[in-house]
Amino acid sequence: MERKNTQFFTPTRIAVIAMFATLAGVLYAFGFPINVAFPFWLELNFSDIPALIGTFAMGPLSGGIIVFVKILIKLIIKGTSTMFVGELADLVIGLAFVVPAGLIYKRHRTFRGALAGMGVGTLCSVALSVFANWLILVPFYLQLFFGGDWNSLIAPMQALFGDGVTRETFYNFYLWVSVLPFNLMRCLIAVLVTLPVYKRISVLINRMNERFMPKAPAGGEGDASVCAATKKRTIVTVAVCAGVVLLLVGGVLLRYFLS
Repeated sequence: MERKNTQFFTPTRIAVIAMFATLAGVLYAFGFPINVAFPFWLELNFSDIPALIGTFAMGPLSGGIIVFVKILIKLIIKGTSTMFVGELADLVIGLAFVVPAGLIYKRHRTFRGALAGMGVGTLCSVALSVFANWLILVPFYLQLFFGGDWNSLIAPMQALFGDGVTRETFYNFYLWVSVLPFNLMRCLIAVLVTLPVYKRISVLINRMNERFMPKAPAGGEGDASVCAATKKRTIVTVAVCAGVVLLLVGGVLLRYFLS
């Protein structure tokens, strides 16, 4: 009987993760503000789309890797203007979106399972974005970049929502009228793009895997030799992937300290 391959880091998977992560990183680097509806520092990007598609096609772990690597790629392309705090928040918010969605879909590989996963992922990501802005991001930016001057944050909000925005009401407007709808829109865009295409991409990846992964021959000795070769290939693959990640991290640090 033909033995099913259970190796996670197959050549196909690594290639597809790299492709999705690169696309997500580029999309992340070229975010843009929507000044007519949200304050200028909330930049919309479409990097959640390849991350979510990759999650549904290859599982939550692959999706988490895509989110992590896209942050590194963006940092190399564009650098950081927030001393990595903004990127760390985007990492956590991105993981909160794709990982719950991937875990639910992994257990329920149906259209309803996909919808449930996307719904839970959206709720987790939006809720975490609200808490992150309330407890971490706004206090950090306020002290580090604006020296505690609330006017630097209030003025752009007043331009959008009127004089009702004050220091006392800032969080009411910012969290519930800006952060929440902005991140809900971000997740919904990814959901609407992912739904029609993820199944086809998943099937294509499985076919590529079957084509490029060697099949185990019948017989004990053949199985043993293939098992040993698979373990060796896995060790080499993991080592190469770790080396690539370290190079990306090194590139990020080099860019940061030389800028």
